[in-house]
Amino acid sequence: CEILHRTRDALGGRQVQDSAFDGIVDGLRDIDLSALSTVYLVDDQDEDNLELLIALVSLDRSLSIVASFFNENVAPHLRAAHPNVRILNPAKIAAPVFIQALEAPIERSLRYIPAGIAEEHAPVRPDRLIRLLIGSFVALIAAAVVFFHYAHQLSWLNAVYFVVVTVATVGYGDITLLNASAATKLVGIGLILTSTCFIWMIFSLTVDNIIKRRVQLALGRKRYSLSGHVILCGLGRLGFFIAEGLLKQGEKLLIVEKSEHSPTIEYFRSRGADVYIGDARLPRVLQDVGVTRAKALYSVINSDYANLEVGLNARSFVPGLRLILRIFDESMSQRIKKHLDVHLTFSMTAIADEQFIAAWKTDP
Repeated sequence: CEILHRTRDALGGRQVQDSAFDGIVDGLRDIDLSALSTVYLVDDQDEDNLELLIALVSLDRSLSIVASFFNENVAPHLRAAHPNVRILNPAKIAAPVFIQALEAPIERSLRYIPAGIAEEHAPVRPDRLIRLLIGSFVALIAAAVVFFHYAHQLSWLNAVYFVVVTVATVGYGDITLLNASAATKLVGIGLILTSTCFIWMIFSLTVDNIIKRRVQLALGRKRYSLSGHVILCGLGRLGFFIAEGLLKQGEKLLIVEKSEHSPTIEYFRSRGADVYIGDARLPRVLQDVGVTRAKALYSVINSDYANLEVGLNARSFVPGLRLILRIFDESMSQRIKKHLDVHLTFSMTAIADEQFIAAWKTDP
């Protein structure tokens, strides 16, 4: 077939009238649309494809158009308004191939055994400040009890009682320093001020740690004890459909997503999937999600190199782990299979292109 290729920027390059949209329409007028069999709109951004689609149908409603849209909610409206428009979702088309790879037969023999992975940083030592403050506070109370026992002629029990009442700022008035010496009164004042500072700091740090812990748990950042589960790294366009398919098959699913603002996190939690908010490339995260006990690991992050890094790090923990990686570049995918022994690598666009081509030959 003879192909005429135009980028969106090239079509909208002219400054026409008062809007960028008018520039796109003017750029399309330079093309003989009646001579075209089909127009494909395959930009990565739905917004750009929608803008071009509206511009095309405003010029020729009879034009046959095949458009890529990841937003499933918009597609039915476009189909209803323009019968000659076919809407395809590359992620939805490719997802079944990725899901089938979970049971696909593969050669598990490796030409080398990966070395154990090194920690990306030294272990973080626990914060000892609270322990230090509590220890110092207890020492302060003990010293005050000893002082008031001898200086104020109190029994040991009464000395403990008086110090606790003073530290707690209760002030019953049954034991006072009204007739005590100036030195004893100064010690009492110092005890009140110092203990107040200790209590305030211990309380603040304790609440801060509790809140931080609850936030970490809300983000799913904990050490999971799952076994035989599937780990899915990346909850983007493709990851959404893969996650849905795996849940429908009854798989135990643990999703690792870097952004806590992903709009579909709560949806999959409500479906029974566990979600860990973190960077799957970090060995610590892979350990937390139980990669050593996992059935398989998917990495469908929007970066070939990130997916490869996740896969190789995971294989350093478990050499025989089933890795299913999304690699956009088909040529790179073949080389990864040949040189790195990662055989289950797929290109979403390479899977979807056949259906896009077939749409040209099929009536809408």
